[in-house]
Amino acid sequence: MTDTTTTRTTAHAPSGEQVVLRHGAHEAVVTEVGATLRAYWVDGLEVVQPYAVDQIAPASHGAVLAPWPNRLQDGAYTFDGTDHQVPVNEVGRMTALHGLVCWVRFEVTARTTTDAEDAVELTHRIVQTSGYPFDVVVTVRYALGDAGLTVTTTATNDGARRAPYGLGFHPWLSTRGAAVDDCTLRLDADTRVTTDGRLLPVGTEPVAGPYDHRVASTLTGAALDDAFVGVLRDADGLSWAELGTPDGRTTRVWMDETFGSWQVCTGDFINPPSIRRSAVAVEPQTCYADAFRTGELLVVLEPGASHTSRWGLTLA
Repeated sequence: MTDTTTTRTTAHAPSGEQVVLRHGAHEAVVTEVGATLRAYWVDGLEVVQPYAVDQIAPASHGAVLAPWPNRLQDGAYTFDGTDHQVPVNEVGRMTALHGLVCWVRFEVTARTTTDAEDAVELTHRIVQTSGYPFDVVVTVRYALGDAGLTVTTTATNDGARRAPYGLGFHPWLSTRGAAVDDCTLRLDADTRVTTDGRLLPVGTEPVAGPYDHRVASTLTGAALDDAFVGVLRDADGLSWAELGTPDGRTTRVWMDETFGSWQVCTGDFINPPSIRRSAVAVEPQTCYADAFRTGELLVVLEPGASHTSRWGLTLA
């Protein structure tokens, strides 16, 4: 193994310094701000929908969602008998959306290149506040290899009190210029989370109709911003999602046993309007919306404990 100098450009870009990873036909760009996956190509073809280096990530593109993914009602929750309030950043629905690390700078803590992979590790210690007074350190490792991109995240509770924790990732899978209606989706999940008008969970139901993608099926007319549980797994314990595109290629996303939910969004109502229904977000989540309030699939980190999750994607 050889330590290498991190390839960095445009430190004053909105997403900070850019780390370029290359392995064979694979190339990815990871950013300092948010440890975001800004771009990923295989054979020069987009795997995720990229955004420009001088652009602010438009719709949580490639974001790390920690210490909770998705929405938290009113930004308020109670944990171990104490009430907490975090900032509401989705004002229209009065929710706290996608955690606390999307817009903070991570530190590159390791950069390695071997014959097997090109990898970078980025770390951020979440700043303790009255809303989240827990000393949690999040480390994200991106590694490009022959099989594609593997993302490993470890959260460690360095504090003296228990900490609530959840994790998600927000890759927008590229259609490579095709209409979403001309694509297909296969998703390893048999249960949909039902929601209210604020997209907060109210129950679950078996997948049916436009929500049933256990077999690859068209996205024509499907308007999704939905979480799915009842996750199905292969013999290796992995759950898979596959986006098929008219060019004959398939983007394949997998997640390990620590992820208990998928979120799928066809982008019908995102901003700016120019990118609506131009890609499909397929998001691994350890828990779904409002877990800090409901406790559903919530991870509780004991003092000194760590939680490690892995997911990945590639183009077939």
